[in-house]
Amino acid sequence: MDKPARHTVAFATLGCKLNFAETSTIARSFKAAGYLQVSANAPADIYVVNTCSVTEHSDKKSRNLIRKLHKLSPNALIGVTGCSAELKPKDLLQIDGVSVLFGNAHKGDVFETLHRMFQERQQRREQKLERGFPLAITSPIEGMNSIFPAYSSGQRTRSFLKVQDGCDYHCSYCTVPLARGDSRNIPISTLVKQAESIASSGMVEVVLTGVNTGDFGKSTGESFLDLLKQLDRVEGIERYRISSIEPNLLTEEIVEWIASGSKFLPHFHIPIQSGCDAVLKRMRRRYTADLFASRIEMIREKMESPEQRCNRVFFGIDVIVGFPGETDEEFEQTYSFLESIRPAFLHIFPYSRRAGTPAAVMPDQVKESVKKARATCLKELSDRLNAEFCAANKGRTLPVLFESTRKGGMMLGYTDNYIQVERPYDSALIGKIAQVTL
Repeated sequence: MDKPARHTVAFATLGCKLNFAETSTIARSFKAAGYLQVSANAPADIYVVNTCSVTEHSDKKSRNLIRKLHKLSPNALIGVTGCSAELKPKDLLQIDGVSVLFGNAHKGDVFETLHRMFQERQQRREQKLERGFPLAITSPIEGMNSIFPAYSSGQRTRSFLKVQDGCDYHCSYCTVPLARGDSRNIPISTLVKQAESIASSGMVEVVLTGVNTGDFGKSTGESFLDLLKQLDRVEGIERYRISSIEPNLLTEEIVEWIASGSKFLPHFHIPIQSGCDAVLKRMRRRYTADLFASRIEMIREKMESPEQRCNRVFFGIDVIVGFPGETDEEFEQTYSFLESIRPAFLHIFPYSRRAGTPAAVMPDQVKESVKKARATCLKELSDRLNAEFCAANKGRTLPVLFESTRKGGMMLGYTDNYIQVERPYDSALIGKIAQVTL
């Protein structure tokens, strides 16, 4: 006798690692209820879309994705959440196919709501879903003190563990505080249990994620360093990375402890946004270029020996080009500054004007053509710095965690300091750490 077909669900995630951790947690609830997860490129009974609103392009991409899914499965339930859902609910609710919209305070309701709606539809035995009016589940983000615990699973190499959400900084260009609320965190005890669950699934690397990760402790009175120390003791997890941390929160005490022999890797993702103090002030950032440079130098002193100088620690740095009022001279300051501190990679973002932020109404908005030219200039610098970093590591023997990705008979892996390594595919190496001479 044939088994009845399982109901299907698909997930589409845009934006940050935080979103990926949250989507994966929602997906586990559907799996536990018996749903079969399929690709977002396939027809499904339910779609969950976790949106991003960091730029205007992100909002547009989110809207286009919803339209694509509705066209693929016109009768599917489509649940939409994420920062676009929080900041642009009216725009999303007008899109054909949207069944229910969840504000960021209600990500914990996604599974139960969609599961209930789908069951009710099945009970009515309707062949087609009536459009009607979509449901919006939202509440004010201001003053929100709840937090949705989340970590990613289903992969064999690494997991994204959400440790913190929200931000109190209110930089002049950023909508994240408007979308995710004030800074708050998950208790260390809960995070340790989640890390233990990750380890029991066979994954050996964890990436700590958050909006302002180093601000950990605002809602529980704990410290970021205490979190690192407790996670370091979890058996089965061999490597940790910190996805992003503000330079003013990366203290000497934290770096000294990481360098002392912890499982935390020589890989730092630190946003600078500009190397010009005048621009940083207009951005409402909480540091100067000199402070940023001193943090880089401090990390190198504590984590690199003289013979490893500028080739052991991988620095990935966020930078915004074309911020309102940024002159050619101010951009040149940023270029020269970045060239002098020699990061391994630049994450380059042309400034995007976001409604509701102070920067959106600042005078001297920079032309798109100028932003594009400056981004191209920094991309060339990033490529050169990355090539120099990889060349400086040539001949070193480093631990590499290999992934399941198979491309042209080859597989990829990453060293502890985040250099990509390629070798002939070997399924026995997936999720394993091996010593490789570069």
